Amino acid sequence: MKKVLFATTALIASATMAAAEVKITGYARFGLDYNDANERTGTAAGGRAANGVSSTNITSRMRLNFDASTVTDGGVTLGARFRVQASSGNNRPAGAGFNAPRFYATYGGFTLGVGNIIGALEATPNLYTATSAGGFGIDGMSFHNVVTNVAGNVAGQFFNWDSYDSTGVGANGLEVIYSAGAFKAHLSYSTDNGPRAVDRIAAHVAYTFGDWTVALATQDSDIIGEDKTVLTIGGKVGNFSVAAAFADNDGIQKAGLYGYMDIGTASTIGLFVTQEDAADAGAIAQGRDNRDNVGARVGAASDTGGEGTSIGINYVYDLGGGAEFTFGAVKASTDNTRVQAGVFFSF
Repeated sequence: MKKVLFATTALIASATMAAAEVKITGYARFGLDYNDANERTGTAAGGRAANGVSSTNITSRMRLNFDASTVTDGGVTLGARFRVQASSGNNRPAGAGFNAPRFYATYGGFTLGVGNIIGALEATPNLYTATSAGGFGIDGMSFHNVVTNVAGNVAGQFFNWDSYDSTGVGANGLEVIYSAGAFKAHLSYSTDNGPRAVDRIAAHVAYTFGDWTVALATQDSDIIGEDKTVLTIGGKVGNFSVAAAFADNDGIQKAGLYGYMDIGTASTIGLFVTQEDAADAGAIAQGRDNRDNVGARVGAASDTGGEGTSIGINYVYDLGGGAEFTFGAVKASTDNTRVQAGVFFSF
């Protein structure tokens, strides 16, 4: 009788497990980072005061994703993801910790997500570079390549939109994603129920035709300076992959061009250039003045405002087995130069 019970229990367990799935994936990266904005003593590049940090440091990260899902009898996929990661930059290592989860339900071409959402603006095709880091180097080197990051000299103007938070609680929002053939749409919403209610709503639509994808995105926020409109396009021209992006960041416009070329079977070279225009009168009145040689920057040794051109170059060599060697350099419009070299591997 016990054998029958054990066999029955095992059969029920295996049948239950057949509909459910738990996966662990992730990546790790490590290398050297040179940043001329860092200096232990004296004066750093661009006339900046020394910040007590060495100009060359180890940068590293290890990330694990935990994905669990099951399929109901009605064909609805229910799932959740949470993440743990440990990172180190500027010789300031941080211990590992879990973030808040993202939950989702998918049926057909519809997905409903809640919690630590991806975010509609964040998911816009060709907003980031076609690299493992989403920027150049092994950790993105401050992501001056992203056209929605502006006014690098003003706090709060980078990544001021909802996105999946790898180390915190995220937006705790709601999103709906729809995909049908070549068309995709994404709508997201979040609110902060603090002393002052703050709402963000964002959306993007994208269409793929052949090797090309065009996307239009927008964000409306109660926070000053966070309204955005973004247009991107990317595709292939012969042996080259190219992309272009433009954003109006509530009075600060920024455009970018991106290109990638495969060399042989294992190497890829990437280039980007972005141009950030001077803030308009409205943005300046809001305290988002990115102009060079203005205010405290008058007569500075170099132009450290966000206005101007950022350029970058990146080289990737495929080592096989999900590993790659990466070398990158970026000269930002804030007169900051960074160079990185290291390895990245996924699992």
